[in-house]
Amino acid sequence: MKTDESTDADIIVIGGGAAGLMAAGRAGEVGAGVLLLEKTDGCGKKILVSGKTRCNLTNSAELKKFISMYGANGRFLHSAFHRFFRPELLSFMESHGLVTKVERGGRIFPVSDNAQDVVKVFKKYLAAGKVQVQLNTKVTSIAIQDKGIYSVKTQSGNFRCGAVIIAAGGASWPATGSTGDGCKISAMLGHSIVKLKPALVPLIVQEQKLAQAMQGVSLRNVRATAFQGEASRIDSTLTPQIDYGRGEKKVPRPPIIESRFGEMLFTHFGLGGPIILLMSLAVTEALEKGPVAILIDLKPALTKEQLHKRLQRDLDQSGKRKIANIIKEYLPAKMINPFVALTGIDTEKPAHQITAPEREKIIELFKALRFNVKSALPLEKAIVTAGGVALAEIDPRTMASKKVEGLYFCGEVMDIDADTGGYNLQAAFSTGYVAGESAAEYVTSLSGA
Repeated sequence: MKTDESTDADIIVIGGGAAGLMAAGRAGEVGAGVLLLEKTDGCGKKILVSGKTRCNLTNSAELKKFISMYGANGRFLHSAFHRFFRPELLSFMESHGLVTKVERGGRIFPVSDNAQDVVKVFKKYLAAGKVQVQLNTKVTSIAIQDKGIYSVKTQSGNFRCGAVIIAAGGASWPATGSTGDGCKISAMLGHSIVKLKPALVPLIVQEQKLAQAMQGVSLRNVRATAFQGEASRIDSTLTPQIDYGRGEKKVPRPPIIESRFGEMLFTHFGLGGPIILLMSLAVTEALEKGPVAILIDLKPALTKEQLHKRLQRDLDQSGKRKIANIIKEYLPAKMINPFVALTGIDTEKPAHQITAPEREKIIELFKALRFNVKSALPLEKAIVTAGGVALAEIDPRTMASKKVEGLYFCGEVMDIDADTGGYNLQAAFSTGYVAGESAAEYVTSLSGA
């Protein structure tokens, strides 16, 4: 199906990640001659590290919930998901010998818990479609020549083709090959790029000494709420009792940015863990408008009144015990001294000497441990890149460029990102499938076949 005798392939796919592998495989499956160019020494590197090397392929959530996990840009995926969604993905995996399982939160993994098995599926898929793969080949630019023929320029020579699929990923996890190349190439071709930002990334706080004193402490069943404003000025009674954020039905009222219940941890620079990662993009965007604070409710299951009664009872029953020993009943050991220091109470002070104002201070800290966010970690430390090629310039039905004929996009190079849980990989697989099929149809039309 060569579009021209002098071309090296009908379609060149730039990038051998999840989206690029699916695009190349699908284009090859329907008969196109495909050349996949990967800048690193192996394909599927981000697949191999995803889901803590287990590869969280997708999620069992129903479609409406699924779409909501991408925020406002989720509606762009409706058409792609109509063509190739979770049932088709799981059927595809099973047809290539990969059996999957559903875990907590609807996360779907290979039964083997080994991401290597997912990459093996795609190696088989590419081999079946006679896809050529060239590793250690970095694309530097794309030139459009006569009769719609592309010249893809690399550090090791140029390649000619009838259509190009850009699947070069974002700019997070650079060790996997994602260094923003796809956006740079797309911009050269006239596409608008939505500013790249880190998503799913830990946060650096101004109170680093406090965070460092509690480094390594992992907390479960706590609520973290991000507010617009300085931490000391936030009214802790504004902390909600429900989650706000991507994928949630209700929209928060200012100054609340997002609120999440679950697990988090303290790091040497600030805050990390699942609920912090989920909030990180909203926090990063809010920092552009002004100060952002995070208040951590360490005891969300108890009201202030309930906490007050419990603390008073413990103080009364253990009057001679030091306050630090009383707090042991409430917090992990490594948090006790930093926590008591924040109250201003001497750790050696006996329970029966604790004053009413000191009790109130303890209760307030239980319900609102305050941090001012300095920044997110850099983009290269993020799990996912937010931003990318503007969706308004891509046809959602085909993943084709609206500006350049014969140019297609898929995966993280586009302005699509989601929370953790398998959503980002599903978007990569779905858009890759559509891009590969659409590009193959395009080159077929060129040859008149």
